[in-house]
Amino acid sequence: MRSITLLYVFLCIFFVQFHHTLQSTSPILFNFGDSNSDTGGYVPALGIYIGLPYGNTFFLKGTSRWCDGRLIIDFLCESLKLKFLSPFLESLAPDFRGGANFAISASKTVIELYAPFSLDVQVKQFFRFQLRSLQLISEGHKDMINESGFSRALYMIDIGQNDLLGALYLSNLTAPPVIKKIPSILAEIKLAVQNLYKFGGKKFWIHNTGPLGCVPRELARHPHNNTDLDRIGCYKVHNVVSMAFNKGLKALCEELRSTFIDATIVYVDIYTIKYDLFANYKRYGFTKPHKACCGFGGEPNNYNVKATCGQPGYTMCDNVTQYIVWDGLHYSEAANRVVASRILSTTFSTPPITLDSFWIP
Repeated sequence: MRSITLLYVFLCIFFVQFHHTLQSTSPILFNFGDSNSDTGGYVPALGIYIGLPYGNTFFLKGTSRWCDGRLIIDFLCESLKLKFLSPFLESLAPDFRGGANFAISASKTVIELYAPFSLDVQVKQFFRFQLRSLQLISEGHKDMINESGFSRALYMIDIGQNDLLGALYLSNLTAPPVIKKIPSILAEIKLAVQNLYKFGGKKFWIHNTGPLGCVPRELARHPHNNTDLDRIGCYKVHNVVSMAFNKGLKALCEELRSTFIDATIVYVDIYTIKYDLFANYKRYGFTKPHKACCGFGGEPNNYNVKATCGQPGYTMCDNVTQYIVWDGLHYSEAANRVVASRILSTTFSTPPITLDSFWIP
């Protein structure tokens, strides 16, 4: 009888330690950004439902993602065997054990009337989340992220696209005035990293912005001559601005590494990955790279602001897997899959650290 009791005690200790090991090495992600990585925060934030045809490829229902299926961040979560991130603002049955998503569509690094969930606001929401989690743990609640969890979590940032596009419109599509604003945009990203570090963050994963001049919406909305386009048909001024921002963001990441020597800060070159999709679209099985799958207007871009995807009069392509862009601005699940796989290769990361290595004991 005594041996059975000792065996039972031993097994209990083993499983407790095993569970603790899993808890201490399992991935935790916190994401900040805009529609590129918003997994459903837009609806509770602004009360606007994003239904079918959005979501019809993978989820078979509207999920408030600006895509026909999964986003890049969804594929990254799958690679870690992690559930898709619940939006921070989701009040009905969220699951925050693996982290939370603070990204809200249309967000910028700075607050504007139609974009109230700036990067600074998202970081403040994170602080609220962190404080509340620790309070609940102190009260005996389980399945909450503890102080150690916040320390070993990965903090992902993907923002800046809307700042650049908004500035381009105001500058009448001229680059110099926009480039002058880039330091102030970068300053907000720097402040976000500094504040997250102050509250325990040590691991950061920062995406640069994609080639904004290649997407159908921008090509359709602005009349242009062939001299305004580069060799693959993308708007030069948009991409000049994108590259200027990315150069500054890379330099900022280098600066932050030298400042926070005990932190890991990975800069991910999304621009090069996405530009290659447009430049070598046939290699990836895509057709008509500058045409939206879901929209209105037909050739060459299938985009019209008066009848965007899901609105009366829109049309949809027969095979979305052959399209890089879903609705004129946001990428298709097929494109997101390719981008995610290339991110995971580490070829486009500085330093070249694998995503899962952040949780290898």
